[in-house]
Amino acid sequence: MLRLDPAVYSALARWAADELRSTNAQIEFLLRQALAGAARLPHGVEPAPPPGRWRARVPGPDEGEPVIRGR
Repeated sequence: MLRLDPAVYSALARWAADELRSTNAQIEFLLRQALAGAARLPHGVEPAPPPGRWRARVPGPDEGEPVIRGR
């Protein structure tokens, strides 16, 4: 559980929607950025992912070539 000022939460939720993330993912993204910027990101922890949702690759119609569908 995380206690936030309702106005701060609302601003985070709007920002998250703009970035195609959930509010939780946006908070984690910002925390990872802050930790990396302060050289405090723990070893083995991935940096913040780019915005948007990636879909799995599926075989294409010609010769089984992979195609990336949407973002």
